[in-house]
Amino acid sequence: MNYIISRLRESFDADEARALAWWVLEEVSGLSRSQLLIADKGTTNFADTQIFDPIIERLLRFEPIQYIFGHTLWYGLDLKVTPATLIPRPETADLVDIIVNIQFPISNCRVLDVGTGSGCIALAIKQQHPEWQVTGIDISVEAIEVARENARRNRLDVAFEQQDVFSDEPSAVNSRHYDIVVSNPPYIRECERATMCSNVLDYEPATALFVPDDDPLLFYRRVAAFYKAKFLFFEINEALGNEMVAMLKENGYTDIQIHLDSYGKQRIVTARMDR
Repeated sequence: MNYIISRLRESFDADEARALAWWVLEEVSGLSRSQLLIADKGTTNFADTQIFDPIIERLLRFEPIQYIFGHTLWYGLDLKVTPATLIPRPETADLVDIIVNIQFPISNCRVLDVGTGSGCIALAIKQQHPEWQVTGIDISVEAIEVARENARRNRLDVAFEQQDVFSDEPSAVNSRHYDIVVSNPPYIRECERATMCSNVLDYEPATALFVPDDDPLLFYRRVAAFYKAKFLFFEINEALGNEMVAMLKENGYTDIQIHLDSYGKQRIVTARMDR
């Protein structure tokens, strides 16, 4: 433990180094933190600290630990993650919280997750509401493969299909009616790239992160205009809340609300379509 922390302190502060060290120990040992704490020191004190060196070197290059170990725990799910998918974040869990805790007037909601990536949103919703019919789409074939693997490993019946949201070609996905549409699309403007950390810029897929400065709402506008769901849920750029509200009004949505995430940022927009 101390060896890992001392190495990581080259690039991380004390709290982050300690958190990463625990993560590494749990993964390498196959034991939980509580098991490590109560286990006999002789069985968990790794004599050969060199087994940690390849992992530490990757962490010191700011490679996300989720990619190093190939999975992450999020919203009670064990999710495979690869460089083809974004790493699920706490603010996205806030989005899921809002959806699963609303009392909808429809008992068997049909849900579409646009830009599903690892499938985290779709799978979390299905886990909380097994009676709902949930579909996730993404333009990336690699992401869809990851999402399908996550459905299998978490034993959740969610359909994942490759689909370009900007395509007007008829498809089974586009012909269905959905009660709920949710999306966490790319929303970081290119002008914001300089403020971001290397662990994101160097490793996570840029196509899932960035939008042009001159049209940052292009994905939201397409989803809002194309699907016309009864209930709409978006994770958004905290700087574009007013623009989002105006765009949704233009597309006929009402009861538009901006919600704060767990960090106090304007991160989630909800809206309703009266039909």
